[in-house]
Amino acid sequence: MTASRGDETGGSVAGRPVDFDRLEIIRERLATDDRFTEVGDQPAAAPDRLVCRYDQRFYPDRVRSARLEIVWFETGDFSLHYHETHETGAFDHRWDRHPSSHNARDHVHPGPDAPTPGDDATHPTDWRDVLSMALSEIDDRQRAFWTR
Repeated sequence: MTASRGDETGGSVAGRPVDFDRLEIIRERLATDDRFTEVGDQPAAAPDRLVCRYDQRFYPDRVRSARLEIVWFETGDFSLHYHETHETGAFDHRWDRHPSSHNARDHVHPGPDAPTPGDDATHPTDWRDVLSMALSEIDDRQRAFWTR
């Protein structure tokens, strides 16, 4: 099954086949992780993505919600988009691997506003290591809320 968003800004590249088998494996792993209150398996609003909603207990009251959206392509390309909604705005950060006119294939669009172009980066080869890297960076951000 193939799905696409039609643009690069959301992390998807038009016409690339989504690796739904990989997303299912990730969904199964994250569904048992107590960091998340919900792991949406290809929700209707984002059929090419896995949407993982973080438990609010990891955030101060000023952070209204947080989620990680994951899309993986059969080519090994991916986009992991972390989004927080705040009382007075938002925070966005994205880890990407895909052909791009604005960056190297591996790149990061750093928070707080995930600008394009982003920063060229080197991501791990194995998908498990990529996911672990992103989750670890998010964990660091969550801890920083409580040490300021």
